[in-house]
Amino acid sequence: MMTLRESLTQAERPRERLARFGAEALTDAELLALLIGSGLRGRHAVAVATDILEQCGGLRGLQQQNLHQLRTNKGVGPARASLLTAAFELGTRASLAQLKTGQSMNGSNEVKQYCRRLLSHLTVEHCAALFLDTQHRLIQCEEVSRGTLTQAPVYVREVVKLALKHHASAMILAHNHPSGLARPSADDLTLTKELAHALHLVDVTLLDHLVVAGPQAVSLAELGYL
Repeated sequence: MMTLRESLTQAERPRERLARFGAEALTDAELLALLIGSGLRGRHAVAVATDILEQCGGLRGLQQQNLHQLRTNKGVGPARASLLTAAFELGTRASLAQLKTGQSMNGSNEVKQYCRRLLSHLTVEHCAALFLDTQHRLIQCEEVSRGTLTQAPVYVREVVKLALKHHASAMILAHNHPSGLARPSADDLTLTKELAHALHLVDVTLLDHLVVAGPQAVSLAELGYL
């Protein structure tokens, strides 16, 4: 098994570069190499990490894999698959924790960032609702629907019940398009109209409906549908 210490100069090693320049200066392969720790016979960790990213189609493809799928990548195995799964989940939870700091969410880029982390890597449609208080601060985020590659049925009545359960004053809906097409569909627009009306009847405001596709998060409010 080849180690980074044996194959790279001190200045080239990811750990030293991280300490000197910060995590943002490292490549995807270097960051992944720090997580997997060591390489394989004849190949150091950065080379193995590069191979893994190529096999998966990049970071998004890597994040889309479940625990079992991760284990099948050469150089990963059960222990490293668990570590990678935990790392991705921590990133998502860190984004949610940032939203729970008490800051108002009106037009917040942090909301889009969180929804991208939560939904962009998923291979079937999921729909999540962010329930907010009177100051538009986050109370809770809940999955309200999980479907297929092309649809995730959302039942307006159930969403309204959840809003009342959380004593929400407002909410933001978000769902992903696994196809990668960030444009809202006709069904998305119909759901937005129906949900906004139903929530209005119980004094809850639908602030936005986000459509997430890969790195994009399209706001229906910004497009003028709310």
